[in-house]
Amino acid sequence: MRSTLFALLALSVACAGLTACKPHERTFGEKVRDTVDPPKGPLEKAGRAVDRATDK
Repeated sequence: MRSTLFALLALSVACAGLTACKPHERTFGEKVRDTVDPPKGPLEKAGRAVDRATDK
């Protein structure tokens, strides 16, 4: 129980940094990519959002 609580606390602290990211205006290339190859599921969609937020 205690280890689960610590894991949840660590995850929430790690994700808190992502909430400070400002919304990203999608470029033309990103819009085309999302149209031609849409994200397949919530994990890929979240991964693309994180990539764009961190400029990678």
